[in-house]
Amino acid sequence: MDNELGEFLRARRDLVTPAQAGLPEDGERRVPGLRREEVALLAGVSTDYYIRLEQGRERHPSDQVLDAVARALRLDEDAAAHLFRLAMPAPHTVARAASATVDPELRSLMEHFIHAPATVLGPALDVLAANSLSTALYSGFSRHDNLARMVFLDPVAVEFYVDWETTARATVASLRAGSGAFPDDPRVPEVVGELTVRSPAFADLWARHEVRPRKAEHKRFRHPRVGELVLRSQALAVTGAPGQQLFVYSAEPGSPSADGLTLLARLAGESRHNETPTVKGNS
Repeated sequence: MDNELGEFLRARRDLVTPAQAGLPEDGERRVPGLRREEVALLAGVSTDYYIRLEQGRERHPSDQVLDAVARALRLDEDAAAHLFRLAMPAPHTVARAASATVDPELRSLMEHFIHAPATVLGPALDVLAANSLSTALYSGFSRHDNLARMVFLDPVAVEFYVDWETTARATVASLRAGSGAFPDDPRVPEVVGELTVRSPAFADLWARHEVRPRKAEHKRFRHPRVGELVLRSQALAVTGAPGQQLFVYSAEPGSPSADGLTLLARLAGESRHNETPTVKGNS
């Protein structure tokens, strides 16, 4: 039987050193981070109770206990929320699988009224919709279908993302957040399973159990035709479509990156113009 809560707790206590927790160093240790009894001490619970919690035998921890464990493990707000989701799963009346269908009006809005790269992602980081500027931004990739697969499986990614290591870590943390928010969505385990087998780098990062939903952030890209771009990503939840988020990239007005986006828009327009229309003959 899966014990996601226990896996999360074990992984996160491995990331906290005794010095970070304010505990004395006591020579050689058999674990890379905190021992279970040290987490119990810091959280103010018995060692036996914490062991039951980590083993999945304590099914009804209180909010106070979870708050205390989150503090002991130095979890940030996102990781603490993930801990609560694992310990107290949402009832089945709450949407537990994401919607994969993007509203046609949103697609039209993205293409005709958002003059910047815009993409709709699902919790598994599937690209559910993208406007022509977004397609142009990622044009160097062999596929523009799933950001996690693109980051870890396409060799172009290491050159495209100026700071690939940071991007890779953030991508895995975002995928972990999606897995917790939508536990019944089949796409998340599919993507995780494929990447775990095919990418050792992904497998190592996934084992850390870091959790951070994609939010507003600055990212640096190295586009093969436009050059380096420093863009700000803004995340917006799509109302009425559980799990979907709209991401829009923008550049500082008057900056070289803003000029780069103008060039990218020109390239996207040329690409649309050069597309050969399909001509249907008489049957």
